[in-house]
Amino acid sequence: MDTFTLAATSFIIAVSLLMTGRKEKLHLSFVGLCLAVFASQAGAFFRDIFMFTFWKNIEYLGVLAIAPCALFFFRRLTYNKSILTGGFIVFSVLLSSLGVISLFTPLARWPRFNPVMLSYVFATLGLCYTALALYVNKLPPSVEKKRLGYLLFACPTALFISSLDLLRYFGFSLPPIAGIILSALLYFTLLIVAYPQINELHDFFARALVILVSTVCGTIIFYFVAGFFMQSPLPSFTSILMAAFLIVISLSPVRIILKRIFSFFYPESRNVFTSLYEFDGKLEQEKSLMLEEMAPVLAHEIRNPLGSIKGAAQYLKAEAVTEEQHKLFDVIIEEVNRLNAVVSQFLDYARPYTLKLKPQNINMLISRSVSIIAANKLAGNISLVQELQENLPQAEVDEQQLMQVILNIALNAIEAMPHGGTLTLRTFRIETSAGNAVGITIRDTGQGIARESLKNVFKPFHTTKERGAGLGLAICQKIIKEHGGLIRVKSIPGQGTVFFIRLAAAS
Repeated sequence: MDTFTLAATSFIIAVSLLMTGRKEKLHLSFVGLCLAVFASQAGAFFRDIFMFTFWKNIEYLGVLAIAPCALFFFRRLTYNKSILTGGFIVFSVLLSSLGVISLFTPLARWPRFNPVMLSYVFATLGLCYTALALYVNKLPPSVEKKRLGYLLFACPTALFISSLDLLRYFGFSLPPIAGIILSALLYFTLLIVAYPQINELHDFFARALVILVSTVCGTIIFYFVAGFFMQSPLPSFTSILMAAFLIVISLSPVRIILKRIFSFFYPESRNVFTSLYEFDGKLEQEKSLMLEEMAPVLAHEIRNPLGSIKGAAQYLKAEAVTEEQHKLFDVIIEEVNRLNAVVSQFLDYARPYTLKLKPQNINMLISRSVSIIAANKLAGNISLVQELQENLPQAEVDEQQLMQVILNIALNAIEAMPHGGTLTLRTFRIETSAGNAVGITIRDTGQGIARESLKNVFKPFHTTKERGAGLGLAICQKIIKEHGGLIRVKSIPGQGTVFFIRLAAAS
């Protein structure tokens, strides 16, 4: 089962890379290495079952192919800038070819043929590791150096854990683990090779944790179900664990293959592979796209009549005789202005933003926003407090868009304190392994938001006010997301609300 796990994992990784259309030389070289591992392990697996010379030759062929494939892969991984020259690959291809030819000669029956072949492969892998280490050592501090450094650490770690299988030769009864450990190493290498956007160690650990939890849960479910329905002895825990691991990592490639087959025979079945739990998210995405298409048309169709109504009302107001008529026309003009503002909000929410990003002093933007509120006498009897951290790193933001967010949240907070209160705007530095960030909190001591409404505050058209379109906070969330930031809200009814904004610091 240990051999089968490594064979299946290497095959699944190779197929997944090919099915996702990755045609770069680095990806294709990794596919070649995975197929070589697959051939060696599949040959070993079937040789133990059928005892045919054919499968032994397939195993040896795969083992001999690992050396040149590894050299080619590591050369591509180091962008042809390591000690691995083309001559090494040519020499390895010739040596492996001689090994393949010798499989069909009496030399294959030499007792030391297998140890010599394995020594050649391990020596080649050692050379590849040394070349990678030297290359990484020369790199300046960068994301690439960090990512390859993770691989440098993972390789000897996997080798050490896999070597624990040797303890069985000294009388220790341990389950074989080399196959699943080397499978995990191949999967880790896949993340390094095919997903350069994953560059933090916690991201790798998070993905590994998801696979581990899914694998363990699958194993536990099998044992739970099998305990009820199976009378014969259950398979070993290790066997079920490896089977669950293979199922977990094969789900994505199988979905890709099935999706392509279904899209060919049933072009209309696009939602077949959408999880029932993902339908809400997809529905929200489709609604946003629909709004982007509808907004300009609706704005045009509504604004034109509104302009005519307002113009006519202003003309008739000038001709009005009585005070009551003046008041009625003022109501018309006021309501037209309000509806025009709603249309503008709708258009702001629907249209894609073009951000003008520049490094900005967030403390200065907060102070400017507070000055606007104070100058327009919007705060009334509310105390405005600024708690701005000194030496705050700059953030790369669109000045006007971020001020719109701050003012929108602040004005909502002021409306929530009709009888007075305190509005506190605070900034602070956030330091994480992913880099520095800037935090902003806007806290009020108002009425708070009910728990049932809190989860909907960022949804478009959700409002608890008698007037308003319910687009203000939805626009705020969209702007912050466009900046690659995060916005959250917490509230206690009767005590107040706090909005938290996180933005990456400018590099």
